Amino acid sequence: MSEPRLLPLLGAPPAERRDAARNREALLHAAERLIDHCGLQAVTMDAVAAEAGVGKGTVFRRFESREGLMGAILNHSETEWQAAVMSGAPPLGPGAPPMERLFAFGRSRLEITLKHAELIRHAGRSGARSYAAYSFTAMHVRILLAEIGVTGDLPLLSVALLAPLEAPILQQQIDIDGFPVERVHDGWADLVRRIVAQPA
Repeated sequence: MSEPRLLPLLGAPPAERRDAARNREALLHAAERLIDHCGLQAVTMDAVAAEAGVGKGTVFRRFESREGLMGAILNHSETEWQAAVMSGAPPLGPGAPPMERLFAFGRSRLEITLKHAELIRHAGRSGARSYAAYSFTAMHVRILLAEIGVTGDLPLLSVALLAPLEAPILQQQIDIDGFPVERVHDGWADLVRRIVAQPA
């Protein structure tokens, strides 16, 4: 079974002209700089336009709304994360044993979801991970389970491993129930070991 391929994310637009793609990247980098230095609340269409040195109309034409901008930032991060899974350094990327890659995947997915939890909320409907994005993670986990030698209904087992790493579940466990992040991660790793052991 081969590695999953990079998939279009979050309703990404069709291929753009080179200059349009460069402009889009410049706006996204400007928004990311604002998030890093001022926090998510500071990211408005006006602020991004000023940071990128363009008119506000340019930002609106590109992303339509603040929600659309938040979704595009999330999509950009998701694309970079997929590239790390596909061709980055091991153990997240290729080159490590499949069990090590699976544990690295879980840790990385948990961390990136927590990192972007507020962004996902601000993105609203634009922030929901698309079917293509979810398919990438599900296929990756399914491939790793097969390489480890797990049998059974791998598509459903993959879903069982992915569900605890999604934002609503993490928000419930960490923000509402007050579980430490390490407890959540260790519980996920325990679930992996139970699935891999395949008890009767």
